[in-house]
Amino acid sequence: MLFELENLCKKYGRLTALQGISLSMDADAVGLLGPNGAGKSTLLKVLLGLLPFSSGDAEVLGHDVSNNAKTIRRNVGYMPENDCFLPYISAVDFVSFNGQLCGMPRNQAFRRAHEVLFFVGLEEARYRQLGEFSKGMKQRAKLAQAIVHGPRLLFLDEPTSGLDPQGRDEMLSLIEDIRARDIRVVLSTHLLPDVERVCDHVIMLNEGELVYAGAIADVQKEDEQLLEVRTHMADDELLDRLKERDFEAFYDDDRLKVQLTDELGAEEVLKTAVEHNIQIRHFVPEQLTLETAFLRLLDEANQDLS
Repeated sequence: MLFELENLCKKYGRLTALQGISLSMDADAVGLLGPNGAGKSTLLKVLLGLLPFSSGDAEVLGHDVSNNAKTIRRNVGYMPENDCFLPYISAVDFVSFNGQLCGMPRNQAFRRAHEVLFFVGLEEARYRQLGEFSKGMKQRAKLAQAIVHGPRLLFLDEPTSGLDPQGRDEMLSLIEDIRARDIRVVLSTHLLPDVERVCDHVIMLNEGELVYAGAIADVQKEDEQLLEVRTHMADDELLDRLKERDFEAFYDDDRLKVQLTDELGAEEVLKTAVEHNIQIRHFVPEQLTLETAFLRLLDEANQDLS
């Protein structure tokens, strides 16, 4: 089992960062999603044993976090969001040092550092100081230190943050290659297309609470009957009229979407438009994207909090 969490709480004084999270997750690649301040980075650090949690229970790869944090860190690689190195040391020294911190003998860690730096595309720059690296090179170096000890599981905290489109694509390709080597991945990010590309399961957090945990296909399947509708200069009016008839209608990137049900189908949408002399210009079925599903679940969670 990847994770077993039971009523997991983490408090910073009066602030509750994780509010009683319970879930069981067994997957090869999990996306960890949520807005800023949702508790994503806190959850990763708690599961690594780097932050003590306030109450509850947590297991990672079958190991209890409270009693086996060192064992977990030997089996888990961690790529933090922020830079975690001294600018004047070389990439190979940085990566080999992290290998030694994970229990590798010095010579083995140094040899392995060369191998993983070659894997991430930094073989020509491995003796350069990290302070001279570009943003993309620093991200690759952080990825190299996370996999130097051959972990079974990899925690990635915003690995594509700040990268240009090409750098982002190359980083995701590296993560896909890591997955193919039977290393399980947890990807924490605010970029939902990255999760759709790499992951098959997702954990969604909002203000420290669990919104959803399960397969991406399942959360998308909940809303297969989705229409994208455009009118002749009357999108807002149609939106209001549909809501009056109990349709679930909303905007997604300035595009009007309408959720259909067994009782309220496409024919009723057209009937509503005709009754109010609204001209339909675009009427296309659409499968729910992960981004749309996430935003809707987030909206429901915020309504429950209010």
